[in-house]
Amino acid sequence: MAAPPAPRRRPGAAPVAALAGLVVLLALAALAFGRATPGGLRDHGPAGTVTPPPVPRPLWSNPASPTPTPTPTAAAGATQAPPQPVPDLTVPGRDITTVDVRGVLTKDPAVTAEERQALGSSCTGCEIRSPEFRDLTGDGRLSLITTVVTPGPVVLHVYVLAEDRLLPVLRVQVQRTFSAETIGTELWLYESTSLYVRTSSHYGWDGVRLVLLERKDEGLGVLPPTGPDTAQVPSVAPKYPSTPSGSNQVGPVPVDPGASVPSPRAARPTAMPTATPEPKR
Repeated sequence: MAAPPAPRRRPGAAPVAALAGLVVLLALAALAFGRATPGGLRDHGPAGTVTPPPVPRPLWSNPASPTPTPTPTAAAGATQAPPQPVPDLTVPGRDITTVDVRGVLTKDPAVTAEERQALGSSCTGCEIRSPEFRDLTGDGRLSLITTVVTPGPVVLHVYVLAEDRLLPVLRVQVQRTFSAETIGTELWLYESTSLYVRTSSHYGWDGVRLVLLERKDEGLGVLPPTGPDTAQVPSVAPKYPSTPSGSNQVGPVPVDPGASVPSPRAARPTAMPTATPEPKR
């Protein structure tokens, strides 16, 4: 019996199957390579610019030691009227670093009589601090900071530039041993209100003037002494008042240091009364 003829393949069947298998392999490869492996590196685009935080910048060095005597601090801005330019004063070239500090203080009507005495050359113990220039408004323009030291109060002044005029935006009385610094556009004042406490005053720009934002007391890292040794003991022992001799004397009797002290004697026991038996009836 003759063998049946072999089946004929349709033209193009083998290439189609091979093509389908290739498509499946490519899809699996795409999934395998496209999936992010745990802990692998990823490309998130160009890195952003990192801006460092502002750092404290001291204004004046303070060689004096802190004093434990507190000085009341009066915050500026008692009146809400906008600051007015210093009269009869213009800033040439709108460069605040070229102004004469003494001339500014002389023409500022808010400067007190005691401060004006410090402007003279005959004032003993007076000082006009050299001006410091910092951006306290955030607009990129510098502000003028100075301090007037008188035999009495010490006053810090801050001026900002408005076109070619100067505006007084802060006037605050501080301790003689105060220290100050700026952190970014913020002004910080530090005063030792006691041996163990420092008061920090934080000022910021509100668009019109520098205002007090926060005031807090901080410990200086040294605790006050405690315990019985710190109690105030009088240097002289208290003396008892003299009292007349006799049986009615009250209180301790002063003893002569040279006299001999008799040794104490035990008290004699007191005899108890004997009970008498009752007669029998």
